[in-house]
Amino acid sequence: MTSFAEASAGTGRGRRIILWRHGQTAWNVERRFQGTTDVELTETGVAQARRAARLLVALKPDAIVASDLKRAANTAAELAALTDLDVTHDEALRETYAGAWQGLTHEEIIARYGAEYTAWKRGEPVRRGGGELETEVADRAAPVVLRHAEKLPQNGTLVVVSHGGTIRTTIGRLLALDSHNWESLGGLSNCCWSVLGEGARGWRLLEHNAGTLPEPVLGDDD
Repeated sequence: MTSFAEASAGTGRGRRIILWRHGQTAWNVERRFQGTTDVELTETGVAQARRAARLLVALKPDAIVASDLKRAANTAAELAALTDLDVTHDEALRETYAGAWQGLTHEEIIARYGAEYTAWKRGEPVRRGGGELETEVADRAAPVVLRHAEKLPQNGTLVVVSHGGTIRTTIGRLLALDSHNWESLGGLSNCCWSVLGEGARGWRLLEHNAGTLPEPVLGDDD
């Protein structure tokens, strides 16, 4: 198996999916749950997207698909401007709908919905705020990602611009992890990304919460 850096140089590696979280919003700074609320990027968020796009363009993406919410669509636009690729927008890549939680801060959610929050953190299937289950988010998002990945040329690269929760559930589904363990993947920082590579036994995680171009894998597991 080749290393990621060797793959970037154009050697045989299979297809690759880069799942890129949107840039910063004001609600991110306030630790306010956004869900499907259409919140704009801050100036910092735009700058993050531009910096990340300059790195990701070096990976020579073949296609870009994004959530239609502004924070993801505008992040994707920065990469599109550097690649001359069109962005396909799909509402199936939106963040988890969280009903009554949306618009509340982290502290307000714990104060008002403490038992529900604790159950969710334990990995139980919870409709946060009366919204979607994480498995339902994966049910809508993962097929879209796979459908676009299947259209890639040999060794092609797909960039998916989405949201932290949706990306985590999609990675969990594509790696065939039990949904109880999806939380163990950890969150993505604004404008960071994770990379899945196509292997002999399906998709595997090559990078997680990355913000720089990957280094070669050295040692016994490359």
